[in-house]
Amino acid sequence: MNISVVIPLLNEEESLKELHDWIVSVMQSNRFSYEILFIDDGSTDNSWQVISELSETNPNVKGIRFLKNFGKSQALHAGFAKAEGDVVITMDADLQDNPEEIPELYKMITDGEYDLVSGWKKKRYDSVISKNLPSKLFNWAARRTSKVKLHDFNCGLKAYSNQVVKHIDVYGEMHRYIPVLAKNAGFVNIGEKVVQHQARKYGKTKFGMNRFINGFLDLITIWFISRFGKRPMHLFGALGVLMFIIGFGFALYLGIDKLFFNPTGRLITDRPQFYIALSTMIIGSQFFIAGFLGELILRSKRQQQRYYIKDEIN
Repeated sequence: MNISVVIPLLNEEESLKELHDWIVSVMQSNRFSYEILFIDDGSTDNSWQVISELSETNPNVKGIRFLKNFGKSQALHAGFAKAEGDVVITMDADLQDNPEEIPELYKMITDGEYDLVSGWKKKRYDSVISKNLPSKLFNWAARRTSKVKLHDFNCGLKAYSNQVVKHIDVYGEMHRYIPVLAKNAGFVNIGEKVVQHQARKYGKTKFGMNRFINGFLDLITIWFISRFGKRPMHLFGALGVLMFIIGFGFALYLGIDKLFFNPTGRLITDRPQFYIALSTMIIGSQFFIAGFLGELILRSKRQQQRYYIKDEIN
């Protein structure tokens, strides 16, 4: 099979039929063998009914329905697990991603030059204040932190080789950082393509300003995991030893001063250096214990079920 199109969605009943027909038209005109995987992330409208009807007329349509809303990352994880195509294309269900981009994205992967190609919505039709400016700041921070040179990390339109989606674990809210996860897994051939962004035709966005706050927090998380995820003691242990040495140095200074240079002076507990020494030694010990506990958790963790599937089609 040439292409798997993975489409996570939440309450997009108005756009699904039109998006399906558009994708099918592109696939047929380019003679691609394909499958369309709709991942219904707990929709409360008639989205699942529309997907069921599409699957009856088109056997290439497959569907996964979550028991409730578990998030876009979990939807992509489920879609990646089922995808069978040599190239996997992800896109949003709101018609803001253009299926006409698929052939070129497919070619960029199959030519062997790239493991992953991310879309870049250079010209956007979103609100400048609430979306465009925060998005630019977010992407700048992501580039500086991850060293992955992309202009638009959050673009839903991406292409992957099948090997990439089978070797990365998309969890939490990490769908924004799939290129970073791919890089950390060893897939360093990451490209970018300017894609057409379309104004939303139906409904309203499911993401608010809080997604940028969450995005920055996730950025810190993925930076830490990529640097110290397999060796937390290297960070916390080093900080703990440093803090403990600083505290011990102050304590040693106070002891020597009291015993040999100023035995009749004020009490050690009346000097601010005593509290600096006490605080830094306690904090250092806590950092060291945190690193030790992190190592224990890392060695004893078990995989947990992150989402529950209610129905499947095809």
